[in-house]
Amino acid sequence: MILAERLITAIDDLDLAGRPVMLHASLRSFGTAIAGGADTLLNALLKRGCSVMVPAFTEPQFSLPAPVGMRPANNGFDYAAMPCETILPQGPAYSADCGLINPHLGTLPAVLVGRVDAERGRHPLNSFAAVGPRAAELIDVQSPDDVYGPIRELADRDGAILLVGVGLNRMTALHLAEQRSGRRLFRRWARGEDGEVRMVEVGSCSEGFPRLEPVLSRLARTTVVGASRWRAYPARQVLAAATAAIAADQDITRCPDAQCVRCRDAIAGGPADL
Repeated sequence: MILAERLITAIDDLDLAGRPVMLHASLRSFGTAIAGGADTLLNALLKRGCSVMVPAFTEPQFSLPAPVGMRPANNGFDYAAMPCETILPQGPAYSADCGLINPHLGTLPAVLVGRVDAERGRHPLNSFAAVGPRAAELIDVQSPDDVYGPIRELADRDGAILLVGVGLNRMTALHLAEQRSGRRLFRRWARGEDGEVRMVEVGSCSEGFPRLEPVLSRLARTTVVGASRWRAYPARQVLAAATAAIAADQDITRCPDAQCVRCRDAIAGGPADL
């Protein structure tokens, strides 16, 4: 059983105290249970003065089929697999208090979103959520038209990206580096707060991000808790290094699937204007 004291020691080893932290974690990676589960990990970070931010995506719950007339080319999407005419399903628009989350994100983001003091962004498909003293400052900058505002804010506030037992394919911040390298973000479809269907920006395939390991490894501070390898990266430096690497070699993020449409279109620059 892993106790809170061991987690706090790891947080101090990585020099995270007092900083905003973008957290990506696999609880299974510890190889044994944490006493108190995900709440204990969150509380350990909060006890050391961190604000903790996580992806809180809702693409399965609030995404819509591509409407006719809103289908840009090179958009990482196979429109041929869709009917020419699409009847859009009825349903509510996303709201920050919906309580829903993509189940594939894991236990910890769901626990954070369920906290009464959690702040959550307004992007209908790719919101972020945070708790802690700077939570509102991190999250308030997100809007349906600015999906990665919270990551920019994290970097501007000397924040860190903490990978707990997961790889670079889980580092959401690298999508902002893609955008900064000159790529256009993909468009997907959801209802806006007014109930009208709109396009919003989302990220691309992330399965090729481990190819950035040689570029980013020098920036990481590491420790081990149980069987879980922790890596903490300074967000500002990660974004700068990854942006430069992608700009120099767009193919560096290509995933192992040679048929991946999202990688193909992202590397080519992303969606065209309608």
